[in-house]
Amino acid sequence: MSSSHVPPDPATEPESDEVLPSGVIPPILTPLTPERELDVSSLERLCTFLLDAGVAGLFVAGSTGEAAYLTDQLRARVLQVVVSFTARQVPVLAGVIDMTTPRVVDRARAAVRHGANALVATAPFYAPTHPAEIELHFRTLRAAVDVPIVAYDIPSAVHTKLPAELVTALAQEGVLAGVKDSSGDLDGFRDVARPAGAPSFKAYTGSEVHADLALLLGAAGLVPGLGNVDPAGFVRLYQAARRGDWTAAMAEQERLRRLSRIITVGDQRRIGRYSSAIGAFKSALVQRGILAHATTSLPMLPLNDVEVDAVTTHLRDAGLL
Repeated sequence: MSSSHVPPDPATEPESDEVLPSGVIPPILTPLTPERELDVSSLERLCTFLLDAGVAGLFVAGSTGEAAYLTDQLRARVLQVVVSFTARQVPVLAGVIDMTTPRVVDRARAAVRHGANALVATAPFYAPTHPAEIELHFRTLRAAVDVPIVAYDIPSAVHTKLPAELVTALAQEGVLAGVKDSSGDLDGFRDVARPAGAPSFKAYTGSEVHADLALLLGAAGLVPGLGNVDPAGFVRLYQAARRGDWTAAMAEQERLRRLSRIITVGDQRRIGRYSSAIGAFKSALVQRGILAHATTSLPMLPLNDVEVDAVTTHLRDAGLL
C-alpha cells in the first residue's frame, strides 16, 4: 500500500450529530457484579474510557456485550444507562438480535423507546432462512421503526451469510442504512463496502485483524470487540487510514493484531472460545482499572489464574500496562 493512497471516502467527513457515524464504534461490554447484576459504575467508567479515546459511537447489546445471554430487562437497563450517561455525545446503536422477526420487532420498538439512535439486527435464525425471507425480515423491521437499520452479518452465530446482492438492493431502497460485517470475508466485504446507488450507506467491519484492509476497501468505520480494551489504538488506526498514512495504519494494525491474541488465553479443553474472549476482555479492563469485576454470564466459565496472567502479558506487550 502506498502511503499516498487515500481510500474511497464512505461519505463526507462525519458530522458530530450523524446518526450513523464514521469512525470507531466499540461493541461495548456489559460489566456484571459477582451476582451477575449490571455493574452501573463500571459501565459508566467504560463509557468515559471509550469517549475519552475519541470513539464515534457506542454499540450496545452486540455479541461482545453478551446480548444472547442477557434478559430483556438487563438489555434494556444497559441501553438506558449508556444513553443517559453519554447524554447524546455520540450516537448509540442497539443490537436487537433475536431468532424471529416478531421477536426482533418487539426488541426494536423497546430499544427506540429507550433512546437508541439506530438498530443492529441479524438475519433470523434457529430455522434455516431463505434469502426471500431475510429480505422480508429487514423490510418488516424497517417498517416498524423510524430509525436507521444496520444489518449484522455474522454467519458464525446465525449460520447464514447475508447475500451481497440483497444487502445492495436493500441499501439502494433505503431499507438498510448500513452493514456490520463480522463474517471475515474480505472479498465479500468489497461487494458491500460502497454499493452503487446508495451514497449514504455505511459498511463497518467487526474485524480486529483486517481493520486496515477494510478501511482501504471503503469501510466507514470499525466495530471491534477489542476496541473495549484499546479504543485509542483503533482510533489511531482509523485516523491514519483516513489521512492516507498507510505506514502508520499498518503499524498500528500489527500491534493490535498481536494484542488480539488475548482472546486465545482460555484453555479450550475446559472453556469455550467465546468464554475465553469475553473473559479476556473483561480481565484486561479490570487490570486497566475500568471494570471492578471480570464476571461473565452463565454458563460461561471464568478465566483461571494462569489465563489471567496471560492477559497481563498481552497487555504489557501492547504497551497498555
